[in-house]
Amino acid sequence: MNQKQKILGLLTLLGLFGLPAAHGANWQLVASEGNELIEIDLARIARAGSGRTVAWSRLLLGREIQDGSKGTYSAVEAQNQYDCAAKQFATVKRVYWLKDKVVRAETVATPKQLTVVANSVDGRLLAEACKLRTVGEMQKLADEVGKLVAPKPVRENDRPALMHADVVGATTPVAGKSVTVADAHGSEKSDEKPAETAAPKRFIELPKIDKSQVEHPRDAADAKPAEAKASEKSSTKAKTTQAERLALEKQYASSGPARHPKRKAAVSPEQILEETSLEEKHIHWSYEGEGGPSNWGRLRGEFATCAAGKRQSPIDIRDPVRVDLEPIGFDYRESRFRIIDNGHTVQVNVGEGNDIAIMGRVYHLMQFHFHRPSEERVNGKVYDMVIHLVHKDDDGHLAVVSVLLEKGSEHPLIQALWNNLPLEVDQELAPAVPIDIKRLLPESRSYSVYMGSLTTPPCTEGVLWIVLKQAVQVSPEQIAIFARLYRNNARPLQPANGRLIKETR
Repeated sequence: MNQKQKILGLLTLLGLFGLPAAHGANWQLVASEGNELIEIDLARIARAGSGRTVAWSRLLLGREIQDGSKGTYSAVEAQNQYDCAAKQFATVKRVYWLKDKVVRAETVATPKQLTVVANSVDGRLLAEACKLRTVGEMQKLADEVGKLVAPKPVRENDRPALMHADVVGATTPVAGKSVTVADAHGSEKSDEKPAETAAPKRFIELPKIDKSQVEHPRDAADAKPAEAKASEKSSTKAKTTQAERLALEKQYASSGPARHPKRKAAVSPEQILEETSLEEKHIHWSYEGEGGPSNWGRLRGEFATCAAGKRQSPIDIRDPVRVDLEPIGFDYRESRFRIIDNGHTVQVNVGEGNDIAIMGRVYHLMQFHFHRPSEERVNGKVYDMVIHLVHKDDDGHLAVVSVLLEKGSEHPLIQALWNNLPLEVDQELAPAVPIDIKRLLPESRSYSVYMGSLTTPPCTEGVLWIVLKQAVQVSPEQIAIFARLYRNNARPLQPANGRLIKETR
């Protein structure tokens, strides 16, 4: 391998180019759904400041998607910025591939900061992107890049001119030319200055370390007069050699100084306001950000059950009691319908005359709607989507029938719904053609049953949940259409808290 090839390989390794490269990547599988794979490139994870990283991930679709005049693609790579402490990320660039060729690349004009949901694919990507690499691994990489890209003589005790923390927003000469690269926000910059002229940055950004705090407990230090502590601190700094400082940095990066009990910090009025003012901000509930599921219970007084309830849904249906359950009396028929995108899901409102009978009660179907992926799980398995058919009896009791959806053949009734999707949020359409709601049900009507809640605010409890065991097939294209509207509108799993779950044996 010649010098130029080495440089190009290392630049690809560090993710300096705005576009991802087909070679030199180190893809690691994060999740899979059917034929779709989600991976992260371990070779293109770069620090972008304190507690922040930039990383590339990709979705392998396992099929080709025709995107109108924009072309056909089979994989999408995304450059994401991760805020590790806040557990948030924003996509700043996407690249569409057809096999090994780039179809198009696009920079996100206004990146949207999204909060990662626990146990989600995004959560796994963030965990990998924010994983602490060892000092030895990163220093070895920085040394090698410094030798190839900045070949000027390096004096003893000097750090390499190019560090791993410098990769975002850098311009590196290749074969005598300036290479334009993308910064952490996705905007492109061009600079004719060679990389070695840039001010060097610290490989590991650390606060200044007081050696006395490593060697002596904090309480003992607090007992000394202020003048003595200042004198000792100055003396310690003077005696610390470069080698000792590097050793301390390595210790701090791997384990840190000895931990001591911290005094409880005073809470400022601003912090109290930050913790209690979500309702005053009038934030609407959503599946991400400040209005996300973890904050639902604080958005409105009437949403308190979302946080305090002990019978919340969805749950993972595990270890049910297998018994002889009565058959559900489905009395569904052809009905006119109204379809609306309500900002949270696609909902279908139906007319009277569609009922179920179970446990001595008759429930009337009010509406059904969709979630992606399925909210409930069965022995840990997540399905591609789910339909929730919401019923109410004459006394106001609620019952929800859950129909799990998985990739397979096209579903004609769902296609009829997609054919009539509204063009705007909150626009309700009333097509002239009726639908036969029985066609949403699987052939087998065996089911699991438990008591839970609504999966959206106000998270009302006392809801009878009926989860049909056999899944219904929908085509990948039909799932993709819904995903264009709602990539993820599923509430995270809730604790079962010892609830009884029964299942048809």
